Amino acid sequence: MLEKSNPLFPSISPFDVRKIKVGDGHVLYLEQYGNPDGAPAVFLHGGPGGGCQSEQARIFDPGRYRIILFDQRGSGRSEPKRGLENNTTRHLVADMHFIREHLELEQWLLVGGSWGSTLALSYAEVHPNHVLGIVLRAVFLGSRREISWAFEKAAQIFYPELWKQFVCVLPGSERHDPVSAYGARLSNPDPRVHLPAARIWSQFENALSSLEPQNVTLPNILFDDAASTDLSGPNTPYLEWHYISHDCFLAPNQLLHEAKNLIGIPGIIVQGRYDLLCPPTTAAELASLWPKCELRLIPASGHSANEPAIRCALVAAVADIYDKIKKS
Repeated sequence: MLEKSNPLFPSISPFDVRKIKVGDGHVLYLEQYGNPDGAPAVFLHGGPGGGCQSEQARIFDPGRYRIILFDQRGSGRSEPKRGLENNTTRHLVADMHFIREHLELEQWLLVGGSWGSTLALSYAEVHPNHVLGIVLRAVFLGSRREISWAFEKAAQIFYPELWKQFVCVLPGSERHDPVSAYGARLSNPDPRVHLPAARIWSQFENALSSLEPQNVTLPNILFDDAASTDLSGPNTPYLEWHYISHDCFLAPNQLLHEAKNLIGIPGIIVQGRYDLLCPPTTAAELASLWPKCELRLIPASGHSANEPAIRCALVAAVADIYDKIKKS
Protein backbone atom coordinates (compact mmCIF):
# COMPACT_ATOMS: atom_id res chain seq x y z
CA MET A 1 0.00 0.00 0.00
CA LEU A 2 1.46 3.39 -1.02
CA GLU A 3 1.36 6.40 1.26
CA LYS A 4 0.17 9.76 -0.06
CA SER A 5 3.29 11.40 1.35
CA ASN A 6 5.44 9.06 -0.75
CA PRO A 7 3.33 7.60 -3.56
CA LEU A 8 6.25 6.11 -5.48
CA PHE A 9 6.90 2.39 -5.50
CA PRO A 10 10.08 1.20 -3.75
CA SER A 11 13.41 1.47 -5.55
CA ILE A 12 14.41 -1.67 -7.42
CA SER A 13 17.39 -2.66 -9.53
CA PRO A 14 17.03 -3.13 -13.28
CA PHE A 15 16.82 -6.70 -14.50
CA ASP A 16 18.42 -5.66 -17.79
CA VAL A 17 20.92 -2.97 -18.81
CA ARG A 18 22.16 -2.70 -22.37
CA LYS A 19 23.33 -0.39 -25.13
CA ILE A 20 21.66 -0.56 -28.52
CA LYS A 21 23.18 0.60 -31.80
CA VAL A 22 20.41 2.37 -33.71
CA GLY A 23 22.46 3.64 -36.64
CA ASP A 24 23.85 7.03 -37.70
CA GLY A 25 26.66 6.57 -35.16
CA HIS A 26 24.25 6.67 -32.17
CA VAL A 27 24.24 4.09 -29.36
CA LEU A 28 21.34 4.29 -26.89
CA TYR A 29 21.48 3.35 -23.21
CA LEU A 30 18.50 1.28 -22.00
CA GLU A 31 17.33 -0.20 -18.70
CA GLN A 32 14.43 -2.53 -17.86
CA TYR A 33 12.73 -2.88 -14.48
CA GLY A 34 9.85 -4.76 -12.93
CA ASN A 35 8.12 -7.87 -14.27
CA PRO A 36 9.63 -9.25 -17.51
CA ASP A 37 6.20 -10.76 -18.28
CA GLY A 38 4.24 -7.64 -17.32
CA ALA A 39 2.55 -5.07 -19.54
CA PRO A 40 5.35 -3.31 -21.47
CA ALA A 41 5.66 0.41 -20.70
CA VAL A 42 8.26 2.83 -22.01
CA PHE A 43 9.05 6.06 -20.15
CA LEU A 44 10.09 8.97 -22.38
CA HIS A 45 12.23 11.55 -20.63
CA GLY A 46 11.98 15.28 -21.15
CA GLY A 47 14.28 17.98 -22.43
CA PRO A 48 15.17 17.10 -25.08
CA GLY A 49 18.43 16.04 -23.47
CA GLY A 50 17.22 15.21 -19.97
CA GLY A 51 18.13 11.53 -19.82
CA CYS A 52 16.41 8.78 -17.85
CA GLN A 53 16.73 8.21 -14.10
CA SER A 54 15.90 5.12 -12.05
CA GLU A 55 13.44 7.23 -10.02
CA GLN A 56 11.21 7.44 -13.10
CA ALA A 57 10.59 3.69 -12.93
CA ARG A 58 9.02 4.12 -9.50
CA ILE A 59 5.73 5.53 -10.84
CA PHE A 60 4.97 2.03 -12.18
CA ASP A 61 3.81 -1.00 -10.21
CA PRO A 62 6.77 -3.37 -10.76
CA GLY A 63 4.50 -6.38 -10.39
CA ARG A 64 2.24 -5.27 -13.24
CA TYR A 65 4.64 -3.59 -15.63
CA ARG A 66 7.74 -4.35 -17.65
CA ILE A 67 9.28 -0.89 -17.38
CA ILE A 68 11.61 0.39 -20.11
CA LEU A 69 13.75 3.50 -19.72
CA PHE A 70 16.17 4.73 -22.37
CA ASP A 71 18.28 7.79 -23.03
CA GLN A 72 17.37 9.49 -26.30
CA ARG A 73 20.01 10.52 -28.82
CA GLY A 74 22.58 12.87 -27.31
CA SER A 75 21.16 12.39 -23.81
CA GLY A 76 22.22 10.75 -20.55
CA ARG A 77 24.45 7.74 -21.06
CA SER A 78 23.75 7.41 -24.78
CA GLU A 79 26.58 8.07 -27.21
CA PRO A 80 27.77 10.41 -28.53
CA LYS A 81 26.89 12.63 -25.60
CA ARG A 82 25.25 15.82 -26.77
CA GLY A 83 25.37 14.50 -30.33
CA LEU A 84 23.26 16.72 -32.60
CA GLU A 85 23.96 15.13 -35.97
CA ASN A 86 21.11 12.91 -37.17
CA ASN A 87 19.13 13.95 -34.11
CA THR A 88 15.58 14.95 -35.02
CA THR A 89 12.09 13.98 -33.92
CA ARG A 90 11.87 11.61 -36.87
CA HIS A 91 15.08 9.89 -35.74
CA LEU A 92 13.78 9.52 -32.17
CA VAL A 93 10.51 8.00 -33.38
CA ALA A 94 12.49 5.56 -35.54
CA ASP A 95 14.64 4.70 -32.51
CA MET A 96 11.53 3.84 -30.49
CA HIS A 97 10.29 1.60 -33.29
CA PHE A 98 13.72 -0.07 -33.40
CA ILE A 99 13.78 -0.59 -29.61
CA ARG A 100 10.28 -2.10 -29.58
CA GLU A 101 11.24 -4.59 -32.28
CA HIS A 102 14.63 -5.25 -30.65
CA LEU A 103 12.83 -6.18 -27.40
CA GLU A 104 10.32 -8.28 -29.39
CA LEU A 105 7.30 -6.34 -28.19
CA GLU A 106 4.12 -6.03 -30.24
CA GLN A 107 2.65 -3.11 -28.23
CA TRP A 108 3.59 -0.94 -25.29
CA LEU A 109 2.28 1.81 -23.07
CA LEU A 110 3.80 5.26 -23.64
CA VAL A 111 4.45 7.53 -20.66
CA GLY A 112 6.08 10.94 -21.02
CA GLY A 113 6.02 14.49 -19.74
CA SER A 114 6.88 17.84 -21.33
CA TRP A 115 9.18 16.96 -24.27
CA GLY A 116 8.43 13.33 -23.44
CA SER A 117 4.77 14.03 -24.27
CA THR A 118 5.83 15.47 -27.65
CA LEU A 119 7.78 12.35 -28.46
CA ALA A 120 5.01 10.04 -27.22
CA LEU A 121 2.46 11.75 -29.48
CA SER A 122 4.86 11.83 -32.44
CA TYR A 123 5.34 8.08 -32.12
CA ALA A 124 1.70 7.19 -31.43
CA GLU A 125 0.40 9.17 -34.40
CA VAL A 126 2.76 7.26 -36.72
CA HIS A 127 2.49 3.82 -35.07
CA PRO A 128 -0.95 3.73 -33.38
CA ASN A 129 -1.29 -0.04 -33.77
CA HIS A 130 1.73 -0.56 -31.53
CA VAL A 131 0.40 1.57 -28.67
CA LEU A 132 -1.54 0.08 -25.75
CA GLY A 133 -2.27 3.43 -24.13
CA ILE A 134 -0.71 6.79 -23.31
CA VAL A 135 -0.12 8.73 -20.09
CA LEU A 136 1.08 12.29 -20.59
CA ARG A 137 2.16 15.03 -18.19
CA ALA A 138 2.54 18.71 -19.12
CA VAL A 139 1.57 18.47 -22.78
CA PHE A 140 3.94 20.21 -25.20
CA LEU A 141 3.14 20.10 -28.93
CA GLY A 142 6.28 21.82 -30.22
CA SER A 143 4.58 24.86 -31.77
CA ARG A 144 6.21 28.29 -32.09
CA ARG A 145 3.45 29.71 -29.89
CA GLU A 146 4.34 27.31 -27.07
CA ILE A 147 8.07 27.94 -27.46
CA SER A 148 7.57 31.70 -27.31
CA TRP A 149 5.42 31.33 -24.21
CA ALA A 150 7.77 28.96 -22.37
CA PHE A 151 11.01 30.80 -23.05
CA GLU A 152 9.83 34.42 -23.10
CA LYS A 153 6.29 35.43 -22.20
CA ALA A 154 5.79 33.27 -19.10
CA ALA A 155 8.76 34.81 -17.31
CA GLN A 156 7.98 38.32 -18.54
CA ILE A 157 4.46 38.11 -17.08
CA PHE A 158 4.89 36.02 -13.93
CA TYR A 159 8.56 36.49 -12.97
CA PRO A 160 9.71 39.85 -14.35
CA GLU A 161 12.65 39.92 -11.92
CA LEU A 162 13.87 36.57 -13.29
CA TRP A 163 13.38 37.74 -16.88
CA LYS A 164 15.39 40.86 -16.12
CA GLN A 165 18.30 38.75 -14.89
CA PHE A 166 18.08 36.49 -17.96
CA VAL A 167 18.16 39.43 -20.35
CA CYS A 168 20.38 41.99 -18.66
CA VAL A 169 23.50 39.81 -18.59
CA LEU A 170 23.47 40.04 -22.41
CA PRO A 171 25.01 42.96 -24.35
CA GLY A 172 22.45 45.65 -25.13
CA SER A 173 22.51 44.85 -28.84
CA GLU A 174 21.30 41.29 -28.18
CA ARG A 175 18.51 41.93 -25.68
CA HIS A 176 15.78 42.24 -28.33
CA ASP A 177 15.99 38.46 -28.93
CA PRO A 178 17.58 36.89 -25.84
CA VAL A 179 16.67 33.28 -26.64
CA SER A 180 18.50 33.46 -29.98
CA ALA A 181 21.40 35.22 -28.27
CA TYR A 182 21.77 32.35 -25.82
CA GLY A 183 21.27 29.87 -28.66
CA ALA A 184 24.19 31.39 -30.57
CA ARG A 185 26.37 30.92 -27.51
CA LEU A 186 25.21 27.34 -27.01
CA SER A 187 26.24 26.67 -30.61
CA ASN A 188 29.70 28.17 -30.09
CA PRO A 189 32.40 25.44 -29.97
CA ASP A 190 34.38 27.27 -27.26
CA PRO A 191 33.38 25.90 -23.80
CA ARG A 192 34.29 29.26 -22.26
CA VAL A 193 31.36 30.66 -24.25
CA HIS A 194 28.78 27.85 -24.35
CA LEU A 195 29.07 26.56 -20.76
CA PRO A 196 28.14 29.87 -19.05
CA ALA A 197 25.16 30.20 -21.42
CA ALA A 198 24.06 26.65 -20.63
CA ARG A 199 24.22 27.28 -16.89
CA ILE A 200 22.07 30.40 -17.13
CA TRP A 201 19.56 28.75 -19.48
CA SER A 202 19.25 25.70 -17.22
CA GLN A 203 18.68 27.66 -14.01
CA PHE A 204 16.20 29.97 -15.74
CA GLU A 205 14.15 27.03 -17.00
CA ASN A 206 14.35 25.17 -13.68
CA ALA A 207 12.96 28.20 -11.87
CA LEU A 208 9.94 28.28 -14.18
CA SER A 209 9.42 24.54 -13.66
CA SER A 210 8.70 25.03 -9.99
CA LEU A 211 5.38 26.29 -8.67
CA GLU A 212 7.20 28.52 -6.17
CA PRO A 213 10.89 29.03 -7.04
CA GLN A 214 12.91 30.21 -4.06
CA ASN A 215 15.07 33.33 -4.44
CA VAL A 216 16.58 32.41 -7.79
CA THR A 217 19.76 34.28 -8.70
CA LEU A 218 21.07 33.47 -12.17
CA PRO A 219 24.80 33.44 -12.93
CA ASN A 220 25.89 36.81 -14.31
CA ILE A 221 28.89 35.88 -16.46
CA LEU A 222 28.87 35.04 -20.16
CA PHE A 223 32.54 34.04 -20.46
CA ASP A 224 34.33 31.60 -18.17
CA ASP A 225 38.10 31.23 -18.52
CA ALA A 226 37.98 28.19 -16.22
CA ALA A 227 35.66 26.22 -18.50
CA SER A 228 37.85 23.64 -20.18
CA THR A 229 35.70 20.67 -21.22
CA ASP A 230 32.92 20.58 -23.76
CA LEU A 231 30.89 17.91 -21.95
CA SER A 232 30.69 19.36 -18.45
CA GLY A 233 27.71 21.36 -17.28
CA PRO A 234 24.00 20.82 -18.01
CA ASN A 235 23.15 18.86 -21.14
CA THR A 236 19.55 19.89 -21.77
CA PRO A 237 20.08 23.47 -23.04
CA TYR A 238 22.11 22.29 -26.03
CA LEU A 239 19.52 19.74 -27.14
CA GLU A 240 16.64 22.12 -26.42
CA TRP A 241 18.15 24.86 -28.56
CA HIS A 242 18.87 22.36 -31.34
CA TYR A 243 15.21 21.31 -31.38
CA ILE A 244 13.42 24.62 -30.81
CA SER A 245 15.57 26.38 -33.41
CA HIS A 246 14.18 23.85 -35.91
CA ASP A 247 10.54 24.03 -34.70
CA CYS A 248 11.09 20.66 -33.00
CA PHE A 249 11.40 19.17 -36.50
CA LEU A 250 7.60 19.19 -36.78
CA ALA A 251 5.29 20.75 -39.35
CA PRO A 252 3.03 23.56 -38.04
CA ASN A 253 0.35 22.07 -35.76
CA GLN A 254 1.40 18.59 -36.88
CA LEU A 255 0.52 16.83 -33.63
CA LEU A 256 -2.97 18.36 -33.53
CA HIS A 257 -3.62 17.64 -37.19
CA GLU A 258 -2.61 14.01 -36.75
CA ALA A 259 -4.48 13.53 -33.44
CA LYS A 260 -7.14 11.68 -35.44
CA ASN A 261 -4.75 8.72 -35.38
CA LEU A 262 -5.18 8.48 -31.59
CA ILE A 263 -8.90 7.77 -31.86
CA GLY A 264 -8.79 4.19 -30.56
CA ILE A 265 -6.05 4.67 -27.95
CA PRO A 266 -6.94 5.19 -24.26
CA GLY A 267 -5.12 8.12 -22.69
CA ILE A 268 -4.79 10.12 -19.49
CA ILE A 269 -3.26 13.60 -19.29
CA VAL A 270 -1.91 14.81 -15.94
CA GLN A 271 -1.69 18.60 -16.14
CA GLY A 272 -0.59 21.08 -13.48
CA ARG A 273 -3.14 23.88 -13.23
CA TYR A 274 -0.36 26.49 -12.89
CA ASP A 275 2.24 25.01 -15.24
CA LEU A 276 4.10 28.03 -16.63
CA LEU A 277 6.13 26.13 -19.23
CA CYS A 278 3.30 23.99 -20.64
CA PRO A 279 0.02 25.73 -19.75
CA PRO A 280 -3.26 23.78 -19.51
CA THR A 281 -4.74 25.28 -22.67
CA THR A 282 -2.52 23.02 -24.79
CA ALA A 283 -3.58 19.87 -22.94
CA ALA A 284 -7.23 20.89 -23.23
CA GLU A 285 -6.90 21.46 -26.97
CA LEU A 286 -5.35 18.02 -27.47
CA ALA A 287 -7.92 16.31 -25.24
CA SER A 288 -10.78 17.84 -27.27
CA LEU A 289 -9.50 15.99 -30.35
CA TRP A 290 -8.83 12.66 -28.62
CA PRO A 291 -12.08 10.79 -27.82
CA LYS A 292 -10.64 8.23 -25.36
CA CYS A 293 -8.51 10.75 -23.44
CA GLU A 294 -9.20 11.89 -19.87
CA LEU A 295 -7.74 15.27 -18.86
CA ARG A 296 -6.88 15.54 -15.15
CA LEU A 297 -6.09 19.09 -14.03
CA ILE A 298 -4.09 19.04 -10.80
CA PRO A 299 -4.74 22.02 -8.50
CA ALA A 300 -1.94 24.05 -6.89
CA SER A 301 0.65 22.40 -9.15
CA GLY A 302 3.15 23.53 -11.75
CA HIS A 303 5.36 21.80 -14.31
CA SER A 304 7.73 19.60 -12.36
CA ALA A 305 7.08 15.87 -12.02
CA ASN A 306 8.67 16.10 -8.57
CA GLU A 307 5.84 18.17 -7.10
CA PRO A 308 3.92 15.98 -4.61
CA ALA A 309 0.47 16.38 -6.18
CA ILE A 310 1.80 15.75 -9.70
CA ARG A 311 3.69 12.70 -8.50
CA CYS A 312 0.56 11.27 -6.85
CA ALA A 313 -1.46 11.96 -9.99
CA LEU A 314 1.10 10.23 -12.21
CA VAL A 315 1.15 7.09 -10.08
CA ALA A 316 -2.66 7.03 -10.12
CA ALA A 317 -2.81 7.59 -13.89
CA VAL A 318 -0.35 4.78 -14.60
CA ALA A 319 -2.43 2.46 -12.39
CA ASP A 320 -5.71 3.53 -14.00
CA ILE A 321 -4.47 3.18 -17.57
CA TYR A 322 -3.51 -0.43 -16.77
CA ASP A 323 -7.14 -1.13 -15.88
CA LYS A 324 -8.32 0.61 -19.06
CA ILE A 325 -5.94 -1.48 -21.16
CA LYS A 326 -7.07 -4.72 -19.56
CA LYS A 327 -10.72 -3.88 -20.22
CA SER A 328 -10.19 -2.96 -23.87
